[in-house]
Amino acid sequence: MRHPINFVIFLSVFIILVDLYAFRGFSALIGNFSSRQKIWFNSAYWIITLVALIWLVWFVLSFKSFSYEASYRNIAAFMGFFVLVYVPKLLFNAFQLVNDVSRLLAKTVAYLFPEGGAISSGVDKISRSDFLLQAGLIIAAIPFLSIIWGIWKGRYNFKVSKLSLAYPNLPASFDGTRILQISDFHIGSFAGNPEMVEKAIDLINRQDADYILFTGDLVNNIATEVVEFIPILKSLKAKKGKFSILGNHDYGEYYNWSSREQLEKNMQDLYGHHQEIGFTLLRNQSVKLQKDGEEIGLIGVENWGLPPFPQYGDLGKAITDVENTKFKILMSHDPSHWDAEVRPKSDIDLTLSGHTHGMQFAIRIPGWRWSPVEMKYPRWGGLYTEGKQNLYVNIGIGYIAFPGRVGTPPEITVIELKKA
Repeated sequence: MRHPINFVIFLSVFIILVDLYAFRGFSALIGNFSSRQKIWFNSAYWIITLVALIWLVWFVLSFKSFSYEASYRNIAAFMGFFVLVYVPKLLFNAFQLVNDVSRLLAKTVAYLFPEGGAISSGVDKISRSDFLLQAGLIIAAIPFLSIIWGIWKGRYNFKVSKLSLAYPNLPASFDGTRILQISDFHIGSFAGNPEMVEKAIDLINRQDADYILFTGDLVNNIATEVVEFIPILKSLKAKKGKFSILGNHDYGEYYNWSSREQLEKNMQDLYGHHQEIGFTLLRNQSVKLQKDGEEIGLIGVENWGLPPFPQYGDLGKAITDVENTKFKILMSHDPSHWDAEVRPKSDIDLTLSGHTHGMQFAIRIPGWRWSPVEMKYPRWGGLYTEGKQNLYVNIGIGYIAFPGRVGTPPEITVIELKKA
């Protein structure tokens, strides 16, 4: 953390303001409690606030003294606690704010038009106020319970998404080819839980895919994260090949290395780990996948993202060897690459991306879905089509920082290619 004191001050002020405002609303709701009950509630409420502040200060100011593994465990623990406590409070505060604004407007109208007779009686106003606060409490309970489930079960609730895509220019020999995409393993977050990685690999292998394509972010930051999991990851099975690319986290640029040489060694180690797992790592490269005398092009670029993310991807270089193939698949970690370069500058048929995680939080109802990540990535999860070109964004199989997934189950994508 470059400016830990500023971060502590900002987040401490945020915590205090949110808690002060929420406490005002909670106090109104417990007005009928006994004195003893109020003392217990108030004590518990402010103890949680005190824990949040002490934890924040201790964690940030002693961050450099942690080992790398301990740092990530502590980040995950604090993020889980923070999201669980303060997301529901923010939602409750939104209802309280509506209540306060409506009361202020009512008082203003009553003052300006004392003979208007349009203002409800005092009893009605109190009843409406109670209703809004109670509704806020009930609504806030939904994310609270969802976050608990997302931490406890959701992050390991692996799901398989299956779809079929038809293309007139797909070589007939590849009709029915099954491509399995996984992305964003962030394997360091699974430290201490190898059985969950085994669960994911078992589900992947049961899909009986022709090709496995991994679209980046194998690690959180450093190559050593993956070492203990290599024997498990080596058991990934694909009938015809396994290919991979790098994501923004794979470059180790979010870690403070003591020298450039250490960073370069870390990258060389990571390249070796991809090979040990059985991946063919494509770094601005392409290969021709062949069957019965026909071929399709598979292209892999290094990370290309909108600032501040690195733009190491070189699509022109990567596509050179397969430019004349009839059908092309691109692996590009960041979906923003598709609109910025892939669609305007190429005829690539199918692009596979990851990166967004769906922010590990989304609301899904039949016919509609929303995630806060939409504010930065309009194409954040699932299939997108423009003209003859398709983009599929996998929301990731792992997690980072927040140790949970709410409405964004870890995803394994199986795409069957069909001849139109």
